[in-house]
Amino acid sequence: MNIPVRPPPHNMEAEQALLGAILVNNEAFHRVSDFLEPKHFFEEIHQHIFDLASDLIHAGKPATPVTLKTFMRADLDVAGLTVNQYLARLAAEATTIINAEDYGRTVYDLWVRRHLIAIGEDMVNVAYDAPVDATPLSQIETVERALYELAGTGKNHSATLSQQQMAKAALDKAVHAYQHSGGLPGLSTGLVDLDNLMGGLQAPDLVILAGRPGMGKTALATSIACSVARNETPVLLFSLEMSGQQLGVRMLAEKAGMPSSDLLRGRFKPEDFDRMKEATTTLQHPLYVDESGGLSIAQLVTRARRLRRQRGIGLIVVDYLQLLRGTTRRSTETRVQEITEITAGLKTLAKELYVPVLALSQLSRAVETRDNKRPQLSDLRDSGSIEQDADIVMFVFREAYYHTMKKPDDDKTMAAWSARAEQIHNCAEVIVAKHRHGPTGKVDLFFEPDLTRFSCFERLQGSTQ
Repeated sequence: MNIPVRPPPHNMEAEQALLGAILVNNEAFHRVSDFLEPKHFFEEIHQHIFDLASDLIHAGKPATPVTLKTFMRADLDVAGLTVNQYLARLAAEATTIINAEDYGRTVYDLWVRRHLIAIGEDMVNVAYDAPVDATPLSQIETVERALYELAGTGKNHSATLSQQQMAKAALDKAVHAYQHSGGLPGLSTGLVDLDNLMGGLQAPDLVILAGRPGMGKTALATSIACSVARNETPVLLFSLEMSGQQLGVRMLAEKAGMPSSDLLRGRFKPEDFDRMKEATTTLQHPLYVDESGGLSIAQLVTRARRLRRQRGIGLIVVDYLQLLRGTTRRSTETRVQEITEITAGLKTLAKELYVPVLALSQLSRAVETRDNKRPQLSDLRDSGSIEQDADIVMFVFREAYYHTMKKPDDDKTMAAWSARAEQIHNCAEVIVAKHRHGPTGKVDLFFEPDLTRFSCFERLQGSTQ
């Protein structure tokens, strides 16, 4: 049985009517120019006409059958008509300017349907003839990415807001802040002083948490993620360095109040095990960990979109951004350009899904060469785009980490060194160095090295009373 070949969906009359309207009244072009492009037309000659009309109008010149024919081949045959005859016919059969946008939408929607067919055909062909190194999951991610990119086209017109719309949105946000938690506009980090300084984690902010190795970046980010999840806001954590099991050990050890090293080595008493079992029953909040290593920014975006759709994710955490890869197109460029693509992708993701994105970052070794080890914005590693794209940049710093390296050999200074070591043993700082929406400053936190746990001094004092 022969299956008839079906022509791709298109509407020749709608294309002709729209182009005619533009040639008669160039104002019709402005009604469709924010979502319609030459590629959206099915007929190649219509693509060329729309492209020429666009160039003329943007140059401040009239686009009419008379002006367009100058830029088209005189010997061109269009369905048995010359260029002059075809352009005149378009103008004669033009729709009114009132209907221009409706016809433009018809042309655009039919292009989307043709694109969907192409994606489907490509999906079938790749599934039949998949390369040896291609996995079904990678194909699914490629198709999902293509579908989301298609869904995101044609929306530029909705990105323009009037002053009244912006003012109303600001008022709604102020009312929401007033009605919730004494004015905290964002998600609580679980650390009161940090919340007071930042206002919580707010959508669609890109928040960078940076520090040198050993400062506790992952521990602090995990603590924040758990705090948000405890308030029943689903969290997606991309753990590019540690496995989900390793993170689970940290969370369980912190909740049970015992060192994770003791848990891993089985060095605990029966009562400790009872505590661990009890802690396990409480760790049932909506926190999801993606432990895939070597992700590209495109793959991360695809997975985040999927979980946002399936689970209603309200916070995304990335540990850490230097372990992400750029796209294949960028692989031959410098690391600085690759990081620029990654940070821009994370910021775009935050805006698209309208969630805060908390991304961890390494710092350059320039910190180690200074007497004052407290980090600053210039220490951000690989690219200035991290500082540029971020809405908030904060550093985690523990003086005790560096103080241990300065242990003296002589008895004369040992007493002073020991006294200082005891004084700063549990001290940590979070330095908010950039804050697009508010003040910068420093927050002092209590840090328990054995448990890799951060908490507020107020909370500690309250628990001892």
